[in-house]
Amino acid sequence: MRGWRIIGCTALATLTLSGCIPSIDGGDYAPTYDGAAPPPRRDPPQAATPSPNRPADDIPGRDMVERGDVAMPRTARPAWEARPVRPDAQVVASQTYTVAPGDSLRRVAERTGAASEAIARANGLAPPFTIRTGQTLAIPGGRYHLVRPGETGIAIARAYGVEWSRIVGANQLAEPYVLRAGQRVLIPGDPAQPPSRADRAAAFRLDIDDILTGGEPAPAPRQAPAKPVTSPRRVLPPTAVVAAPARLQGGFVWPADGQVVRRFGPGKSGERNDGIKIAVPVATPIHATADGVVAYAGDGIAALGGLVIVRHGNGWTSVYGHASKLLVQRGQSVKRGQTVALSGDSGFADRPEVHFELRRGRTPVDPLGQLPRR
Repeated sequence: MRGWRIIGCTALATLTLSGCIPSIDGGDYAPTYDGAAPPPRRDPPQAATPSPNRPADDIPGRDMVERGDVAMPRTARPAWEARPVRPDAQVVASQTYTVAPGDSLRRVAERTGAASEAIARANGLAPPFTIRTGQTLAIPGGRYHLVRPGETGIAIARAYGVEWSRIVGANQLAEPYVLRAGQRVLIPGDPAQPPSRADRAAAFRLDIDDILTGGEPAPAPRQAPAKPVTSPRRVLPPTAVVAAPARLQGGFVWPADGQVVRRFGPGKSGERNDGIKIAVPVATPIHATADGVVAYAGDGIAALGGLVIVRHGNGWTSVYGHASKLLVQRGQSVKRGQTVALSGDSGFADRPEVHFELRRGRTPVDPLGQLPRR
């Protein structure tokens, strides 16, 4: 049982999780770790005013909600929930196409329904993807989804019941993994066969890599990225496109003071640990390891509980998990040493602790090799 409640209010609404597998009709769901999903999420009751016992500045987004054992701003709703996807992909048969006068690769893609990138790969075309009149092109068959503004890779994956990592591989997507409106992406699998319960469950499970590669909304044509906000009181729409810093400013600092109780790499039983775990008392401040922009704040990865992800530039990203309270929102700029959350034992924590990762691109890096020696 997990509950929603407004901190400082007496209103309480409880949602009972069902054990069913989520459907793929584009509904708005909050996934659980084992792939089961509750009924469509409903916003909790609106708080009237902040509690007089709590300073206003302590309430990011004007008020907070407590979901399970994590308190977070009411505004913490990811783009893949705010902008669900309708699974209306076009099924394209394998065929050939003869280039007509005035055709470009994009125009061929529009006429056939296939992805321009897939056509280029099938025909060995390299940038600038020049084609000539009378040329015969192989059009690879498959199921192609047309990306609309604001859609994310995660939402697309959930709509079709296909893991996002499979879509990344099928389309050979690469950095920075931001889809664009009007792009067509190949959805792997047999279009004639509905996804299995296991496939649908897997599509609703998230990890850090999913958020980093499939969490950003597709910008509309000529849409400029939004400027990061400096306060959690200024709320960006979930589908706003937020650019990461271009460069890393300075080095990294420790996110919390405490004892490292688990190191980077495989554990004794063979499980992988992509970061370190720092034992700290509950409600210890968790600090941003460097200047950056918040890419995610929420609890969408059940194993990590309250989670903040910050992009720093030069491909660097930091991850802070097991928080009991989140103090920042997506699109907020943070400074090195700024408190972004309070520690807890949320998720699958063994004790009150902070899970901390550093990544360069998609690759986890041992934080102890990047942090100052104590």
